[in-house]
Amino acid sequence: MKVAVIGSTGVVGNVMLSLLESRNFPLSNLIPVASERSIGKKILFKEKHYNIVSIEDAIKMKPDIALFSAGGSTSLEWAPKFAEVGTRVIDNSSAWRMDSSKKLVVSEVNSEVLTKDDYIIANPNCSTMQLMVVLAPLHKVFKIKRLVISTYQSVSGTGKNAIDQLNGERIDSDPEMIYPYSIDQNLLPHCDVFEEGGYTKEENKLINETRKILSDDSIQITSTAVRVPIEVCHGESVNIEFENQFKLDQVFEILKKSPGLVVEDDPANNIYPMPINSANKDEVFVGRIRRDFSIESGLNIWVVADNLRKGAATNTIQIAEKLIEMKII
Repeated sequence: MKVAVIGSTGVVGNVMLSLLESRNFPLSNLIPVASERSIGKKILFKEKHYNIVSIEDAIKMKPDIALFSAGGSTSLEWAPKFAEVGTRVIDNSSAWRMDSSKKLVVSEVNSEVLTKDDYIIANPNCSTMQLMVVLAPLHKVFKIKRLVISTYQSVSGTGKNAIDQLNGERIDSDPEMIYPYSIDQNLLPHCDVFEEGGYTKEENKLINETRKILSDDSIQITSTAVRVPIEVCHGESVNIEFENQFKLDQVFEILKKSPGLVVEDDPANNIYPMPINSANKDEVFVGRIRRDFSIESGLNIWVVADNLRKGAATNTIQIAEKLIEMKII
């Protein structure tokens, strides 16, 4: 099996390569693709060196799978060209997520929607991704009526340059400014660009992608996304209003049985999800699970996950594994 990694030298691309190796993904040939300045350089993968090639050359090699993490414009231009030669594209950008003809997939939640007709498959936004692992099993039982989502997102969600800004500010090296303000010792209520209505693109992704993945446009959702001065992991405070009555014991039982999810909830012993414990892990962590007494059938939860892994690279590879398991490839 030939697997192309588009954006192989980027932050998420590096994690993809690491996971392909650690998960023992069944590939016989790796095709690393990056920008022109990296073409000809070598990547070490499973004790073997591979030459980085251009995206045009990768298409000629007709890979079975192409894992994209190179931005929306690259995906819009090149994903259809891979699909034309029979390659299954799993795209980590926002390019195809809200396209009605493309599936938006979280492996533990809705991978059953995949068929042999799907040649371009969208990976959700990182902040949406981790949330769906928690919300989907609860929605099936109690039916979500309304969500209030507040996210606390690490700088790696913006990319390597944002990590460099944070670390540069900490050593006072006058780094390139990726954000409009300093991020060290600061909080920016500004993730991605502002759009109509005063919401940012990131906030609208949470609203629109949640409804698509859960196949329920009736859910009322509002969101606020905040950039915080940590390198990896996104945290989310989520207030849920259900249509049906619930017992907390039921919620815990459902979440503890849900795949890809770890419940960390023992406030008496100061046990709850934190980025410092969730980094470099593939699971989603949930805690601070408690009833909202201000409304009927209300619940509060706190969700943390590594945005580079489950929020991006891990789910991409899990989808590829599902395609193999379902004999689509």
